[in-house]
Amino acid sequence: MSVFQVEISNLFISYGHDFRGHHGMPRGNHPVDSVESIDCVQGLGIKGDRYFNYKEDFKGQITFFDSSLHIEIKEKFHHPDLCPSAFRRNVIVKGLDLNSLIGKEFSINGVRLSGSEECKPCYWMDEAVGKGIEDFLKGRGGLRCRILSNGSLSLGRQMLTVHEGTDPKQ
Repeated sequence: MSVFQVEISNLFISYGHDFRGHHGMPRGNHPVDSVESIDCVQGLGIKGDRYFNYKEDFKGQITFFDSSLHIEIKEKFHHPDLCPSAFRRNVIVKGLDLNSLIGKEFSINGVRLSGSEECKPCYWMDEAVGKGIEDFLKGRGGLRCRILSNGSLSLGRQMLTVHEGTDPKQ
């Protein structure tokens, strides 16, 4: 078992889809709400989020994004006012290599999660954030997870425990 300290700097939920189902059409215009905590429900997702109870065994019940990457994009692409909500991920974290959690079970604040795969950026990133962002994010677009236990995540410093020897399904 490995234990790390991470900081959750932002939490977001959105009630509607801006991109999924909009191919060939304009993006949707659903607000992304910044919240202080989120309620995670085993096997279903985050209460109030667009992917809650989306489909059985969905790999993206909760998503993570690296805050240092957000800062790098703001500087490199000259977007000083870019909000991390633009990436449409639920949890923005500091101090964590997200790709290292693919294929592993881990817990934050008692909420057990399974790292299913990278949040692969798509062509919508260029529209949502800026031209060239899709290519820039390849291989580091964030982390999609399944929620394995009920609980809440809140802003601030948290302990993350990686459960060794786990072999969650991908």
